Amino acid sequence: MAGNHANFWGNTLNAEQTQNLSQLQKQRLEKFIQLKNAGMSLYPNSFQKNTDIAAITTEYDHWDEDGLKGLNQTFAMAGRIMSQRSFGKVAFLHIQDATEQIQVFVQRDAIGSEKYALFKKMDIGDIVGVIGGLFRTKTGELTVKADTVELVSKSLRPLPEKYHGLKDVEVRYRQRYVDLMVNPRTREIFQRRTKIVRLLRHFLDKQGFMEVETPMMQPIPGGATAKPFITHHKALDMKLYMRIAPELYLKRLLVGGFEKIYEINRNFRNEGISTQHNPEFTMLEFYWAYATYQDLMSLTESMFAFLAREITGSEQIIYQGSEINLGGAWQRLSFFESLERVGGLNQEQYRDPDQARKLVLKLGENVQVNEKIGKIQAKLFDLLVEPKLIQPHFIYHYPTDISPLSRRNEQDPEVTDRFELFIAGREMANAFSELNDPMDQRGRFEEQVKEKEAGDEEAHFMDEDYIRALEYGMPPAAGEGVGVDRLAMLLTDSPSIREVILFPLLRPEVNPGL
Repeated sequence: MAGNHANFWGNTLNAEQTQNLSQLQKQRLEKFIQLKNAGMSLYPNSFQKNTDIAAITTEYDHWDEDGLKGLNQTFAMAGRIMSQRSFGKVAFLHIQDATEQIQVFVQRDAIGSEKYALFKKMDIGDIVGVIGGLFRTKTGELTVKADTVELVSKSLRPLPEKYHGLKDVEVRYRQRYVDLMVNPRTREIFQRRTKIVRLLRHFLDKQGFMEVETPMMQPIPGGATAKPFITHHKALDMKLYMRIAPELYLKRLLVGGFEKIYEINRNFRNEGISTQHNPEFTMLEFYWAYATYQDLMSLTESMFAFLAREITGSEQIIYQGSEINLGGAWQRLSFFESLERVGGLNQEQYRDPDQARKLVLKLGENVQVNEKIGKIQAKLFDLLVEPKLIQPHFIYHYPTDISPLSRRNEQDPEVTDRFELFIAGREMANAFSELNDPMDQRGRFEEQVKEKEAGDEEAHFMDEDYIRALEYGMPPAAGEGVGVDRLAMLLTDSPSIREVILFPLLRPEVNPGL
């Protein structure tokens, strides 16, 4: 039969690939060839469904057998065969569509001997169309009694074994299509993620914000400290950068006259991969003219509490074993207060550059030769404070030299009117009162350019057009970015960002065809 495999597939499978097929794959390929040679259409496009499985179970799951007998209605549904039990002239199978599973009873006398013989060649994993009425088995399970079973799409690969499922984490991420088939938890996570995004839009729309779109390819990347991906536009012969943040374009719209705007956007940052980072990720950014970072704190509290209620039914959630309260007013600490009260440092340890540098090195983090004190303090925060912030905390008044787009605090110009939100030991949002002084902004950009020339690949570029926009006058405003992927992690109790991204970036597969 190996020769038939090779002849059937032509150049698709070479002899070595055919040899490497598992026994189950070879058996399925043999069935495929037999059915094809018998003239059966293995990938037809003629079956018409008239209902989803969940619609049937929702409507009829509480009906008793007498009620179902009197229903006198047939349903056409389609789904993947997830289990199959055969007893000679009858068989039971479960089929699953995008909404749910249901049991199907197939009887030779009901569908005919010829069709039953073809049905017996169908495998777990095949997609079938079923037409029939409803009844209850002796065990009381709602079941479809099939009048017709049609093959809709033939599966050439076996599904993971029923009782062990797809457990290998890398295979789950790499073959998400199989993960979604066999792991209900995975389907639930992404259904919930979609609901989160829909609710974010609903919340902001109700608050009077307008959704907009800004470029994903930019001649000058800005809005964040990150290393960009670089591409090239052939027709214009120009270098372009994949967006690291939409911020500077959204603030141009504030200059243009829009006062409450938001964008749910894809960003790209050329950085490492971890349980909290993927180079391509989703952010919500919103901007509010004539508001301050303190207004955004209140809005954020309301937004997260709303999401928790809608998604989980409560403002109290459980994340990785910790109970977290997303309701009420959250804890607020200044950046330097957090270094002392949470990090256990005294002022001399974090304000003296030499002591701060030595402490960072002692904690196992690198420090560049000319690194500014603000960046060193930020590393101390990352190491000593951030992991301890399990309950929601607003950390505000960040050092100016690590906040190049934030408005200086009027009482203390060494810090900015900026906050970051931390929940479950990780950053969830970054926000600030916006810098709208074009002269101050130019000076900040010039400092960033110097850092870039000194080797900092994440420092900002000079953006002359953005300065020009500010020179026309931007109203006082506050803006915020919320990591949608991390928000989805929090509200689905997922430990890794890869659990909430359908197709996370992975290393190349060695033998993707096997």
